Amino acid sequence: MSKDVSIIGREPWSERVARSAFLVCGALSIFVTAGIVFVLVSQSWGFFAEVSPWQFLGDTQWTPLFADKHYGIWPLLTGTLLTTAIAAAVALPTGLFAAIYLSEFATPRARQLLKPALEVLAGVPTVVYGYFALTFLTPLLQRVVPGLAGFNALSPGIVMGLMIVPIVASLSEDALFAVPPSLREGAYALGAGRLATTFRVVVPAAVSGIGASVILGFSRAIGETMVVAIAAGQQPTLTLDPRVPIATMTAYIVQVSLGDTPTGTTEYRTIFAVGLGLFLMTLVLNLLSSSLRRRLTAGGQS
Repeated sequence: MSKDVSIIGREPWSERVARSAFLVCGALSIFVTAGIVFVLVSQSWGFFAEVSPWQFLGDTQWTPLFADKHYGIWPLLTGTLLTTAIAAAVALPTGLFAAIYLSEFATPRARQLLKPALEVLAGVPTVVYGYFALTFLTPLLQRVVPGLAGFNALSPGIVMGLMIVPIVASLSEDALFAVPPSLREGAYALGAGRLATTFRVVVPAAVSGIGASVILGFSRAIGETMVVAIAAGQQPTLTLDPRVPIATMTAYIVQVSLGDTPTGTTEYRTIFAVGLGLFLMTLVLNLLSSSLRRRLTAGGQS
């Protein structure tokens, strides 16, 4: 009997190899993340040794590359949040309604055709989106928006919204499609129509997946680089006016990384301080996503 138990409990070599490979991959991802955090913190430490955190968070000007140097992060932060808000205003309703149509109203044939076509947008290079915003959308908007500058926050914000529509639509559609059919059938049995079933039963049941798609879309918009670097103007201005040129955190990192700033200087270390700020913003979004998922899961189990 003991011999049989030992034979049954013996792990095949293929499973041991697979388990070891999975462990290596998991450890590698942790080491890479730890390395990124180490570089950001160590380089930012040298920056904050010369620039006080109060100046970084309290000044309203960002001119580290000028003769009159200021290191206030707020112009870059407001530019990033402004373009992200515009992108979210475009992507969230468009992506959500597209997901609702694909999941609840489209025929199987239409779904098979439209979903891959929608996801093709995610494969377009971002530099193409940037020049589309600069050369096509901006001249078009200048005809209807008074005072819109050649470089502005509105045009790249809209294009960023179109760019992240596939992310929001695809993840939301998957969450809606995963709702058990019994919930829909129960609503229909109680006399609810298709619209009432969709918005009062299906969407609330899939809200955790929809919330994850929304947060991922926000993170994608915050981290976008090429669109804002090309079409926003790279002028750090503390403003909420989408018609004027602005600079985002990612666009500034690109500007300094071109090679004109000497390595090891305070001006060069600013990109690590800005990168650390971006990292903290995305970390907060991920923590909010995890917290939302835990609360919704706990609420569903209760």
